[in-house]
Amino acid sequence: QVQLVESGGGLVQLGGSVRLSCAASGFSLRTYGMSWYRQAPGKERELVASISNLGYTRKYSDSVKGRFTISRDNAKNTVYLQMNSLKPEDTAVYCCNVRISYNDYWGQGTQVTVSS
Repeated sequence: QVQLVESGGGLVQLGGSVRLSCAASGFSLRTYGMSWYRQAPGKERELVASISNLGYTRKYSDSVKGRFTISRDNAKNTVYLQMNSLKPEDTAVYCCNVRISYNDYWGQGTQVTVSS
């Protein structure tokens, strides 16, 4: 079955960096675009970044553009989110997502907390 497992979150200082990983299994990663979402307490889930199946197209929300980079290694079945220049408002649970045949699959998420 489809499985997405995020890792790499934690407590980060203001202005710091962290790299999140999303390990995928149960489907052919190279066939599908992937996305990272985040949800902060009391806020709606927000699409942060997306990447096409072979990585040629990447899109970012305005709130992270220039600071975050999404990438993928299809040989390792892993998608990454490099997060730089972190701000307190980046504090959230970050989840990766894949849509397969109109079904959305999510990982359990990883918490990123930016301390000021």
